Amino acid sequence: MRRSNAPTKLDNPIKRLREIGNDSDPLLKKYKVPIPGYRGSLFQRRLGTCGSIIKKPLYDPTVENALILYKPIEMSEHEKLITSKDKIKVHVVCDPRLTKYLRPHQREGVKFMYDCVTGSKIENNFGCIMADEMGLGKTLQCITLIWTLLRQSPDTGPYIKLCLIICPSSLIKNWSNEFTKWLPGLIGTIDVDAGNKTKVDNNLKKFTNQRFTSRTSYPVLIISYETLRSHIAVLKNIELDLMICDEGHRLKNKENLTYKSLTSLRVRQKILLSATPVQNDLLEYFSLINFVNTGILGESSEFKKKYEIPIQRGREREASEKEKIKGEERRRELIGIVEKCMIRRTQALLTQYLPVKVEMVVCCEMTDIQKSVYEGLINYSNVDLNSSKVSAKQLSLIMQLRKVCNHPKLVYDYILSLKCLDLKNIFPNGFQNTTNVNPHYSGKLNTLAGLLKYTKMSTDDRFVIVSNFTQTLDLLEQFCREHEYICIRLDGTMTSKKRAKVVKMFNDKNENVFIMMLSSKAGGCGLNLIGGNRLVLFDPDWNPANDDQAAARIWRDGQKKISYIYRFVATGSIDEKIFERQQHKKSLSKSIIDTEGDLGIEDLERIYSSTELRKLFKSVKKTISETHDSLNCKRCVNSIQVSKPPDDATCELPLSKWNHYSDKKYLRDVMIKQSWGNGISFVFEQVSHYRQIVTI
Repeated sequence: MRRSNAPTKLDNPIKRLREIGNDSDPLLKKYKVPIPGYRGSLFQRRLGTCGSIIKKPLYDPTVENALILYKPIEMSEHEKLITSKDKIKVHVVCDPRLTKYLRPHQREGVKFMYDCVTGSKIENNFGCIMADEMGLGKTLQCITLIWTLLRQSPDTGPYIKLCLIICPSSLIKNWSNEFTKWLPGLIGTIDVDAGNKTKVDNNLKKFTNQRFTSRTSYPVLIISYETLRSHIAVLKNIELDLMICDEGHRLKNKENLTYKSLTSLRVRQKILLSATPVQNDLLEYFSLINFVNTGILGESSEFKKKYEIPIQRGREREASEKEKIKGEERRRELIGIVEKCMIRRTQALLTQYLPVKVEMVVCCEMTDIQKSVYEGLINYSNVDLNSSKVSAKQLSLIMQLRKVCNHPKLVYDYILSLKCLDLKNIFPNGFQNTTNVNPHYSGKLNTLAGLLKYTKMSTDDRFVIVSNFTQTLDLLEQFCREHEYICIRLDGTMTSKKRAKVVKMFNDKNENVFIMMLSSKAGGCGLNLIGGNRLVLFDPDWNPANDDQAAARIWRDGQKKISYIYRFVATGSIDEKIFERQQHKKSLSKSIIDTEGDLGIEDLERIYSSTELRKLFKSVKKTISETHDSLNCKRCVNSIQVSKPPDDATCELPLSKWNHYSDKKYLRDVMIKQSWGNGISFVFEQVSHYRQIVTI
């Protein structure tokens, strides 16, 4: 008789055993070599096909849109057979999760930085300067590079282990958030700002101790310049792999403590980020280049003799033809060296991604009381204008004149302290008893009052108002409260956490905020204020880089509206002289690569001749624009524009290529047109690029 449990067809015997057996059946247990303590061979060899030992790149270099940073030399099959496996290189390909967001200029930037820090650009030099203008995504480019170097190299292993990022304290949180945004949960950072010494030191040791471990959980340290300088002893004896210095123009003086502290660190690869590498003079430029690649421009004395002096002389109005030729030759020679380790792209690249930006220089006529106070201060000061040396008295007078240009109320207490009856009597009766801010005493404030009024009535646009003086911000804030304009403020007194909260509030379209008051020094670095699309620079900075940094806060990624930048200057005053000096500095910067803070005595002596210095203390000039007068404009007749700028002119070009308006008829911005009668005497105007501008 046939057994009922016999298989009717061929079955897998192991499967059959499982059906009829149990887990304790010896036939079902995994085979174990019967040798006591046996763990297998070193390479865990198994019977059958040998495991692959062929080196492969981390990401496929053949896929569409792959960003390849290193491409090995192609080898024939025979060459591969006779070459040691250790010497075979692989492609270095950026992580696709990042490259899909990179724009063409950002891909180029990542490749450039990789070539520099790996020594491909300049033999035995491993540093570079990323000098892109504001808003071009320097942070994302750096994160892409860091992530690539931490995970791969031509030898398949990581190229670096520890990365140090140094930045202003206000940007620490921003860097940390950017890593979280682009690489969520994939990379650990240690963020260190000022605090308890023991806690800071412990965090630094937590970072440095990873040098001696096989696993690196927190490969990136983000720290402020000030904190690093105070705790440099913890880091200086540890070998670091990559150092990135954000807002790197802080290192323009090789004699300052920060510069010396950073150069004491044991790090070979260095990247310096700065949208404004040339600010005041070429020796500062030398310091930055020398920081990332020591010695490629020689010693500072050699650089000054070979490059700085000839280039500066060749740019002077009185330069001979021979000096101009020599200056141009040295300029080209300098560019030839520097372009190997510095990359710079301008905001012109943003035109394909952002709405139009309209920039205006608004000349505001001073009121009678402003002019009287201004001239009274000059006459009373008894400043020695014939001295070749700058005095503290001159610096004080400059500060007071700048304040008068904003509003005479800002110097009232100072004038009382002088106990000069003639100066005090300039002010109308009852002035000291007035608690309200009267815009009619100031040409600039009266213009701003009209601009805010008409914008609030007609649009949902928001303003950012920037000033170099906290006293001016106080006055503007009071003015806003009196007119029931909801405003918030960001200045240097705030913690990083408080700043982040204020910025988030301003950018939230559901918040009922109309104006952000911004301190130029506190708000010039890294802030994204795209919640506003109109920005007023209420007073010019000595350093054009500070103004440009502040102006870039609204015209950047994420901005959906047409942006308007207004640079206010008091007509015929020290404001215009400072602004003219800005234009000179910009032309120097552009000639090489395409004073941070208030000026001191040495700064004034360096950038102003004694003749130019005397001009700062002249009475208010009777004109509609001293800046326009200085251009000797051939497109205007009696200050009326009769010939338009070139069709392709943009706001990147000098003022001579802008529109020059002595009346409101052709102004693009309806709001400034409606405010013309509030005290505007002249407007320079230009756009970032030419798309149709829809005006309201």
